[in-house]
Amino acid sequence: MVKFVSASQINDARGNLTVVEFPQLLPFECQRTYFLKSLDPDLRRGFHAHHELRQVFFCVQGSCMVLLDDGINKVDVKIEGEKGLIIDKMVWHEMYHFSKDCVIAVFASDVYKESDYIREYDQFLKHVGKK
Repeated sequence: MVKFVSASQINDARGNLTVVEFPQLLPFECQRTYFLKSLDPDLRRGFHAHHELRQVFFCVQGSCMVLLDDGINKVDVKIEGEKGLIIDKMVWHEMYHFSKDCVIAVFASDVYKESDYIREYDQFLKHVGKK
């Protein structure tokens, strides 16, 4: 359930350059990119799964924790740096414990569709056949 991709990172005296190339790095064609920033370290985000959407999360600055739940197994994963976390379809996810400087870049396999979201945990469990 936990899968990562690694972006290329070039470091020199001028700073760091992290590269995400399409389609070589992502396990899908990217249709949408969005960023999360100014995150409250004491609040959790997410609380949903997707019927079809797949995503890759990169902490381009700072770090955070992500809870992944496939209906059977739950695991907490730290993301930071050039390591991108793949979040597959039908995986409940929650993000938390944001560092004060945390900025997350998300690459998604489709545009926003409210109908693709499962926002109630009990409904998620029904969809994955665990309730």
